[in-house]
Amino acid sequence: MPIEVQRAAALKPKPAATDVLGFGKYFTDHMFRMDYAPERGWHQARIVPYGPLGLDPGAAALHYAQSVFDGAKVFRGRDGKLRAFRLTDHCARLAASAERLSMAVVPPELARASIEALVKEEAAWVPSAPGTSLYVRPVVIASEAFLGVRPADKYIFFAILSPVGNYFSNGAEPVRIWVEQRHTRAAPGGLGGAKAAANYAASLQASVEAKKRGYAQVLWLDALEHRYIEEVGTMNLFVRIGDEIVTPPLDGTFLPGITRESALTLLRDWGMKVSERKLSIDELREAHREGALHEVFGTGTAAVISPVGGLGFEEGELKIGQGRVGEVSQRLYDALTGIQYGTQPDRHGWMTVIA
Repeated sequence: MPIEVQRAAALKPKPAATDVLGFGKYFTDHMFRMDYAPERGWHQARIVPYGPLGLDPGAAALHYAQSVFDGAKVFRGRDGKLRAFRLTDHCARLAASAERLSMAVVPPELARASIEALVKEEAAWVPSAPGTSLYVRPVVIASEAFLGVRPADKYIFFAILSPVGNYFSNGAEPVRIWVEQRHTRAAPGGLGGAKAAANYAASLQASVEAKKRGYAQVLWLDALEHRYIEEVGTMNLFVRIGDEIVTPPLDGTFLPGITRESALTLLRDWGMKVSERKLSIDELREAHREGALHEVFGTGTAAVISPVGGLGFEEGELKIGQGRVGEVSQRLYDALTGIQYGTQPDRHGWMTVIA
């Protein structure tokens, strides 16, 4: 599909190399947009100046939460080349999320080509400082205006870009996580396995409460018993107990993380004992009492690897790793970022050179 390019009349000042980028504070000059209608399919692909979408107040996304998104990253290597990490997989997950919400699906190859074209147009926005990248946010929303409860007929696919630094303000230092035993994010049979906007809305109240307690994010437990570990707010969770590394199995209640899958692949490449199995809070506490709980860490696009230094409960906190980054956490972080920035070999073909 040809992509029309409408360039902005005036360009924004780019953040200086000394600025603290944070996460999602800055947006590039342009965005990608494409529309869907049943009689035309996806059409009018275009790169346009970053700006409002012009939604009708009756748009279904605003009333019935037909809204899904994904998040990928583009890295500027030491050689100056721009590389996207597992972009095809992110586009495939966007398609799966849209299908779960009965939305028009953007074919992954079309989504990928659209994102690559936008990144090439905005190549000057990709930062080069260590730990920085260009975050890619592709989104599909229902744009048809109606108030009946049914899947919409019209949709907008758009992608925006943001130069980012570390997701957490303390960088790669261990974070403290609150174990949520009252609220529920997702239940079996629900939307937990899709990257739907509604899932994040469901998480906000507990997240605000956790931050008031001094914790960075929430660790969600299963909806039925509030006993088994599922995921952290924006990350999948891994635990090292003895010589075993455990992560909860994908059962549809939380997102199948692409960084999670990458970490599992590397751990198995290294010959480590890895289990995708249920892990209860009781087992975690017992391992801590016995001195066998060596590491807890999260994996995700935004943070890559985030070590956890403490798990908070109403009755107290479990301290983990004596406040230091664990051996496996550090090794995974070094390996993944090395692949992403092109300083380590990409043996699994995860990187796409865009420019």
